[in-house]
Amino acid sequence: MKISEKVSYIKGLAEGLGLDDSTKEGKVLAAIIDVLDDMGHAIEDIDGELDDIADEMFSVEESINELEDDVYGDDDECGCEDCEDMYELTCPACGNSITVDYDVISSGSIVCPNCGADLEPDLSGLEEEDKD
Repeated sequence: MKISEKVSYIKGLAEGLGLDDSTKEGKVLAAIIDVLDDMGHAIEDIDGELDDIADEMFSVEESINELEDDVYGDDDECGCEDCEDMYELTCPACGNSITVDYDVISSGSIVCPNCGADLEPDLSGLEEEDKD
């Protein structure tokens, strides 16, 4: 049930009780109900505007994703020989992932560009790949 519907229900209850608008209490309750009615309509207007904004944001996000694909391409579909010889390492100190080629890995120690920690890649898995 929407807020405006709930306020309408409260209005109906007040009218059903026969509240007298000429008394102090009746005036206060009538004023409160009027304010609740105004607030309910304002909130519904805001909800509608937020829905419109969310739709626009989704549209912008899709456009940005398409633009990124056009500019940077899809990494998985590159297929170039250089990318096939790239390896991803994760720094044990900061968790940062970096991508390096075989020449960099085989050179020995690598410095994490994020935290400066020395990375010593495990080459045992690479040697098995080279045999295949």
